[in-house]
Amino acid sequence: MKRPVLILLAIGALLPVLVAQIPARAQAEDGGPPAPLGFNSIITEPLRVLDRVRENEVLGQVRVERRIIVRIAPSSDATRARLMAELPRRPLRTAFEEIEHGNCVTVNEIVGVQPVQDDRLLLFTRDRGVISAALERSCSARAFYSGFYIERSEDGRLCISRDRLHSREGTTCEVTSFRRLVAVRD
Repeated sequence: MKRPVLILLAIGALLPVLVAQIPARAQAEDGGPPAPLGFNSIITEPLRVLDRVRENEVLGQVRVERRIIVRIAPSSDATRARLMAELPRRPLRTAFEEIEHGNCVTVNEIVGVQPVQDDRLLLFTRDRGVISAALERSCSARAFYSGFYIERSEDGRLCISRDRLHSREGTTCEVTSFRRLVAVRD
């Protein structure tokens, strides 16, 4: 007994949608376009969902770009203390000499940065090397006191006259030269 009642209720609910789909139009009395015979006033907005489903979908083009930003931060006090504890116990040399390094540095090798002069940054590398990076004239190394950001290039390197360093305060600078610092023998 319940099943036939449910079927009749379902048919009754779908009846307005089915009736709306019947192309019953009559010619207007003045010879104009066909009149809808009042069916549009019967169809409410929720029932137009089925009409929208049948419409063709408008497709657009989506372009996905992948950007990787690398942050180089100054090393913390605890890290510096740990690195100092691992150094061999011998007299430290205080004299350093700058030698040519090349035009690029691998970004993954840089583990820390420290501003030293008005236009120089010291880049600390994984192999415990130190590279001096000279900035362009209009830049101050003090702007990079909390490190810098760099957009990762395809080759994964930071190069002279190609890549720009971005400080956290908004300064953007190019590196003009790299020089490796080496201890001078006594």
